[in-house]
Amino acid sequence: MTFANSPVGAGTAFGFLDRRLPADQLHHPRLIVNDQDNTMVRAIKEELGRSDRFDFSVAFLSASALGLLKQALVDFQGAATIITSTYLDFNEPNMFRELLTLDNVEVYIHPGTHGGFHAKGYVFTQGDSRSAIIGSSNFTLNALTVNKEWNLRFSALPEGDITYQLEDAINQQRSESFPLTEAWIDEYERTRQPRVTPDTLAAIDAGDAPSGRIEPNSMQREALAEIRKIREAGERRALVVSATGTGKTILAALAAREIDPARMLFIVHREQILTKAMSEFQVVLDAEDADVGRLVGADRQTDRRYLFAMQQTLARPETLASLPPDAFDLIIIDEVHRAGGDGYQRIIEHFQPAFLLGLTATPERTDDANVFEIFDYNVPYEIRLQAALEADMLTPFDYYGVKEYVDEAGSTKDTTADLAKLVAPERVRYILEMLRTYGFPRDVKGLMFCSGAQEAHELSDLFNQQELNGRRLRTVALTGDSTSAERETAMRELELGNLDYILTRDIFNEGIDIPAVNQVVMLRNTESSIIFTQQLGRGLRKAPGKDHLRVIDFIGNYKNNFLIPIALFGDSSLNKDAIKEKLINAQTTGVIAGVSSVSFDEVSRHRVLKSLQSEKLDSMPNLKKAVRDLEFRLGTLPMLIDFARFHTVDPVVIASNKKSYWSFLCHTKMESVAPTTEEAAYLALLDSELLNGKRPQEMLLVQALVQRGTMSREDYRALLRANGCVWDDATVASVERILTLEFFTEAELKKYGPHPVMRVEDGQYVLTDVFGRLYKEGGMFADHVDDAVETALYLARHDESWTGQLVVGHQYTRKDVCRLLNFESNQYSTMYGYKTDKFSGTCPIFITHDKAEDISATTQYEDGFDSEGTINWFTKSRTSLSSTREHDIANNLFPLHVFVKKSDGDGADFFYLGEAKARGARDTHIIDDKGEDVPIVNMKLVLDHAVEPGLFGYLADVGPQTRHD
Repeated sequence: MTFANSPVGAGTAFGFLDRRLPADQLHHPRLIVNDQDNTMVRAIKEELGRSDRFDFSVAFLSASALGLLKQALVDFQGAATIITSTYLDFNEPNMFRELLTLDNVEVYIHPGTHGGFHAKGYVFTQGDSRSAIIGSSNFTLNALTVNKEWNLRFSALPEGDITYQLEDAINQQRSESFPLTEAWIDEYERTRQPRVTPDTLAAIDAGDAPSGRIEPNSMQREALAEIRKIREAGERRALVVSATGTGKTILAALAAREIDPARMLFIVHREQILTKAMSEFQVVLDAEDADVGRLVGADRQTDRRYLFAMQQTLARPETLASLPPDAFDLIIIDEVHRAGGDGYQRIIEHFQPAFLLGLTATPERTDDANVFEIFDYNVPYEIRLQAALEADMLTPFDYYGVKEYVDEAGSTKDTTADLAKLVAPERVRYILEMLRTYGFPRDVKGLMFCSGAQEAHELSDLFNQQELNGRRLRTVALTGDSTSAERETAMRELELGNLDYILTRDIFNEGIDIPAVNQVVMLRNTESSIIFTQQLGRGLRKAPGKDHLRVIDFIGNYKNNFLIPIALFGDSSLNKDAIKEKLINAQTTGVIAGVSSVSFDEVSRHRVLKSLQSEKLDSMPNLKKAVRDLEFRLGTLPMLIDFARFHTVDPVVIASNKKSYWSFLCHTKMESVAPTTEEAAYLALLDSELLNGKRPQEMLLVQALVQRGTMSREDYRALLRANGCVWDDATVASVERILTLEFFTEAELKKYGPHPVMRVEDGQYVLTDVFGRLYKEGGMFADHVDDAVETALYLARHDESWTGQLVVGHQYTRKDVCRLLNFESNQYSTMYGYKTDKFSGTCPIFITHDKAEDISATTQYEDGFDSEGTINWFTKSRTSLSSTREHDIANNLFPLHVFVKKSDGDGADFFYLGEAKARGARDTHIIDDKGEDVPIVNMKLVLDHAVEPGLFGYLADVGPQTRHD
């Protein structure tokens, strides 16, 4: 292959000579600036995924950056070298120790004797070719993700001069360096005098500066302003929803400082929380000791200005009787989601403060009480886990989903595993190996969540007999039977570094604050996304010397594995495709929610996806619960736009369940008045066909017509143009066919007809009499029409395509494709494999991976990816290049749009891979069920855009063979 014909040559010409030239865009030079998805972590992951060797020469490395790329480095099977230094003594000893755990990586220390070592180069080898990323990024968390950096990625062939220059530079540095050893690390740790540390850099980046008075951060200022608005409006109650670790107590203290009450009562349910809250409030309020009192057991300092009370003590009838209802003008209740209990109810009913403030991280309904109702549905401030991470209010985390131990018989731990399996010596050794692979080598301050109390005790005993990273493990088990003194002692020892792990069942789910925790290990089935989030949250609080959290989750054959991505991404959409897409995107981009990361080894990833595929998330009980939960939150039956705004269940999922949302509410007995036959047909069209937001043009026209009654075609074009939507003739004509029902099949007309939404008269769009009359009558029909329009436009703007065009990487059904490619009619039920559509001038191609076992030999095509940019594709059987359709495809007479899904179990949605060009078409044959030759055409589909690494791995990781659907 000549340079000009090679992918590297094409990429080089594309990048340096003419961007109009064809190229797979895998090998073209690219500037990486850490902007949106164009990040160094993503680029490094991509290169590692396609390389068989890497050589890094980087001055600064951090444990947080290693954590971010740990799974990619563990999965890398080739040889590797890392050359680094002791420049400025920046690199931490434990980071060096972790480098030694990378079994296939040789690490060298450059002494920097002739000037400071300040290299920043990443070189990758793929067979005979080489690629490199050279620029400004060190191997540190911010440099790989968010700092404004300039790094150039480029490729070269073996004979290229830059290849020799890179090899010479690596060899020269390696010859000047010495191998990293444990003994050298120990000496380095003893003599190290860092001038700049990761903590210092993080503080500088965050703009932190010491101050005598505690001032609110940006999020707290926003919360305080909203609380102030509530009070100024005359409201007497408000609920603050703030994720664990985001400083709810400090926020409450700041609110108290602003309100400046004559007397304040703060209520908690655990004494440890009370003691810490007293300390934090005293600092924020600058209060004297004499102003702060306790109401706990025998301590009855009820005359103090700021009283901190245990709920159990305060709720006693004799205690409440001793305190007048107006004793406090400000009352704050911590963990107020517990307010359904009798004790809390007695307290709330007894007192009459000027203002009642509730604090919680989890307001979701857990008992018969509605916490939102208690606080008059006033929620001035709400920040959940994902937003808190993005706002840098929490410590970023690296989550590793790893397979559970598999014994010699091939079985693994499941939800019914007996204790003998849980504490088997082989499983203990496996757990330790995973801790060595994914955890910190030293200075671990960890929590382990076990399946049961007995497992926690026995595993702790076994761990204490083992060594990890050259040191004896130190663990203790705490369960519900442990005394308060035992818990306090264990927590103190963990913070002081005298313990490595506390093993527990569930006593650390909430209310326990150990900021120093830097590692969470999950040895149990995920039974609830709320509990998963609570346990994850135990390690998310910021602390000195802690720049990230490691989470190691052992994933067995659990039916509930689908709850893991739901919890990690905070996704309550009940939309399997949306959750799957987030999982795939996390693998591609390398980061989620700021600079946290989620990765799975191959086995655990399959287990999670299998669980997700087999679970019916959109079951009727789940959908009913979603409606009731949001009603619980709002105090009224929600509309579709509420689901979208509050990011709960996907409105499309719930609306299409019974053809329309109104019909769903009637079916579930939440609404007593049913739509008429005509109303139901119109709403079925809007909710089942147009709500998804994949093209906003139809709903923009519906919105204009219900407001004006009529609209000219030219005014409609102007409306689309003004809104930044596609407004060409084909799209406008397609919208007309949709809203006049000409697009739909006979079966669909029975659902959506007989009356269309509009008619076209001499270039004028007119709302039909029936639709117009029903809408003008107002009532529920008009409400649901407005709701469908508003929700569809919201989804188009926030989640789909506001222009109304296909988006690479998004998912579409065949029906979506017919509509967005402007087919004359809906041909989804007869469009299998591919179709050259003369009316629209397009050719969609649909491919399904993972053959079903029962398909015929003549449909077992050996399609597959040659690379991220090329698919080896076969047409239908019994065709040849003399066939009109196949000839047209081979000669690129139609734009080819490629859609792929992994298996039939993935439902009706296909990932859109973009347009492609056909190359190298040839006649060939396959063998049918009778052993006879059957003609077929084979060609390459060269994609305009290379498939993203995460999606490529998902589609192709079980082998290259695919089939047509």
